[in-house]
Amino acid sequence: MIRINLLLLCAVILTAMYLVGVQYESRRLVTDLHNAGAEAQRLVLENERLQLEKRTLATPMRVQKLAREQLQMRGASPAITQYVKPPEQPTATAGAP
Repeated sequence: MIRINLLLLCAVILTAMYLVGVQYESRRLVTDLHNAGAEAQRLVLENERLQLEKRTLATPMRVQKLAREQLQMRGASPAITQYVKPPEQPTATAGAP
């Protein structure tokens, strides 16, 4: 009788320890899930901010202003345009091998 009682007591203690471990792991996973959701939301907001910044920086007026001021570029006109012709290919003569 004492052996059965000791065996059942050990089973109850082991089951209780397992239950505590499972609950701890469950709480840790829920916390990790919450943290991952918060990080995902932060990344979505940062992505939207960066997209807005990208659209702002890529406006045609800003690009044209930077090209003119920083790169000293100017618009092309026929007066400054140079056309390059490809070299002519020698023609084959009828009597040449």
